[in-house]
Amino acid sequence: MRYFPLFADLENAGVLVVGGGEQATQKVRLLTRTRARITLVAETPNEELAGLAGSGRLTLDRRAFEPAMLEGHRFVYVATGDDATDRSISEAAQARGLPVNVVDKPDLSTFITPAIVDRTPVTVAIGTEGAAPIIAREIKTKLETWLPANLGRLALRAQHLRDEIARHVPDMRLRRRLWERLLQGPFRWAVLAGRDQDADKALETELLAARGDAHARGRVALIGCGPGDPDLLTLKAVQRLQEADVLVVDRLVNPKILDYARRDAERIYVGKTPRGAATSQVEINRILVREGLAGKVVARLKGGDPFIFGRASEELAALEEAGIAVEVVPGVTAAHACAARIALPVTMRERVRQFSVVTGTTADGEPDLDWAALAREGTAFAIYMGVANAPLVRAKLIEAGADPATPVVIVENGTLPNERAFATTLGDISDCLVERAIKGPAVIFVGLDWADAGLKRPEAVETYARPRPRKLFANSHINPRVEVEL
Repeated sequence: MRYFPLFADLENAGVLVVGGGEQATQKVRLLTRTRARITLVAETPNEELAGLAGSGRLTLDRRAFEPAMLEGHRFVYVATGDDATDRSISEAAQARGLPVNVVDKPDLSTFITPAIVDRTPVTVAIGTEGAAPIIAREIKTKLETWLPANLGRLALRAQHLRDEIARHVPDMRLRRRLWERLLQGPFRWAVLAGRDQDADKALETELLAARGDAHARGRVALIGCGPGDPDLLTLKAVQRLQEADVLVVDRLVNPKILDYARRDAERIYVGKTPRGAATSQVEINRILVREGLAGKVVARLKGGDPFIFGRASEELAALEEAGIAVEVVPGVTAAHACAARIALPVTMRERVRQFSVVTGTTADGEPDLDWAALAREGTAFAIYMGVANAPLVRAKLIEAGADPATPVVIVENGTLPNERAFATTLGDISDCLVERAIKGPAVIFVGLDWADAGLKRPEAVETYARPRPRKLFANSHINPRVEVEL
């Protein structure tokens, strides 16, 4: 380690910046977020720097740099753009024992400024010793998405509570557990959302529990994990995964998504295989309640969105009845993700003004849908879990008046590396599923086509049409008007 990371106290400290261009401006922007006294030396500062001086955010000295200007400052930034000038200022600062940073010139610098994620008073610094700033920026971007924007509010609230909590809970072990619950549970959520009354109630509940006056219960997050691609996880989903002690995982959740969870989190798999082994919904509800009552933080992982054919309402009701705090984290639902992957609009002005999502199966096996409404011209919809019952769906729709030529698009394993997509028709859907060995999971779109939106079908989408029998005239001794199918 060449550069040792540390945080410098700039409360009322003097910081000198030399230069009036964009590089100097970038340093000044960063410094104005501190409580430092900023002095800018620039004969011709740009408009932004002049504006900051005019507003009193910094002191502007329009003279050429002189070594005497270094007096009274704790740090020096140099960004003149002239190599000789940069070097002379660096040497003058180092001769006085002042830390100096010359922008983009590590050989002239005694310190570097890291990439910073600012959630004051929580601050994260990322450095690569000047070797690869792009990598530091990549890490910063990921941290920016992971840390809630108002995390600082939670840290300040925790700071103000330290003495009170130490007084109420003198036992260090119990106090540490209390802090874990406060900063990872309903108190945290309420503070981050700005719900101060809810935060006060959560704090009171946790203090009672810590003193043994009440049983500390856990909490459950019902998380939509999207159609499979981990990059489609929401930021909140990743945050809840990081907090969880227990993961209750559906079959359709991509295993790679579990990489976002803590390594020590317990994993309970409750997969439901169509027409195969499955964990009953009653048993899943029991598991969630059991773990929540044990005081654990539980993440219930579901494919797609919890409230779209995810039976989250049943789990939500069971948890609320048990008095366990529960949160629903929405996910990207499969219909929208699959349509986006193949650039298939699900609504079109003047053409498709209504888009529905229906299930192709029920607890009894066969769907009971409003077939007449679905068969109406101009109606478009997506069928979830419809592969097995596709022949039935086809028959019901045609019986209700749907045109067999209605366009159908099937997306199997949407957003995953083994994704496949097929364009066919309602009349040919059953043959397409069989001929192309489509097993699912798949989303079937009915009534949507690229041509209607003025778009071209993507090359990745294969077209399928059932082979039609050829019709030939029979031999001359048979009536030539009678056609024979071969």
